Amino acid sequence: MDGDLQDAPEVVPEFVKRWLDGDDVVYAIRQSRQASWPKRVAYRVFYRLLARISAIDLPLDSGDFSLMDRRVVDVLNAMPEPPRFVRGMRGWAGFRQSGVPCDRGDRFAGRTKHTYRMLGRLALDGFFGFSNKPLQLASALGIAVSAASFALALALVFLKLAAGVPLPGTTALLVAVLFLGGVQLICLGILGEYVGRIYDEVRARPPFVVAAIVGETRLPPTAGEPQI
Repeated sequence: MDGDLQDAPEVVPEFVKRWLDGDDVVYAIRQSRQASWPKRVAYRVFYRLLARISAIDLPLDSGDFSLMDRRVVDVLNAMPEPPRFVRGMRGWAGFRQSGVPCDRGDRFAGRTKHTYRMLGRLALDGFFGFSNKPLQLASALGIAVSAASFALALALVFLKLAAGVPLPGTTALLVAVLFLGGVQLICLGILGEYVGRIYDEVRARPPFVVAAIVGETRLPPTAGEPQI
């Protein structure tokens, strides 16, 4: 919860009520916000683009303002990755989650320290931390360029042989350069797939999350061990 009163304290009782009803994570869904129109547009585009390309289910317009059960907090603390994109990590952890609609007000006092540069860096942390789609973009672009160059080559051959249209000598060179450029992009995309898998290993996230242990029994304390 931010300390500048932009996050409405009035919704905290609803957070607690849902937590008592069994939800492990209760987060705020921002219906509206008091900010300049460029920031409002940037936030709206960011959340929808991230939800579109992310490998996990991320709710729209949900910030860090939330109530999390201790089990969820322990899972987040066990994730050693340096860029702490909390709203993404919270969604990755799973558990039972729900959202509470609320309005995000204006700052009570002071000036924001989140510059456009910091917000852009936060957005990149979300994109690169929870999606491999940027790495796969090179492969998709390479396939498109190669296919376009191949279709262009067929069209030029047809114009030359069937219609007798004279073609400049640089035509074949241009088609070859386009085709080889597409092949290079495809190769970069293949390398990107390996880099993405290496990145997944380097982040060292837990391979699975234990939500509860059914039928757990505690051994009796040994002599001299304090009983809890």
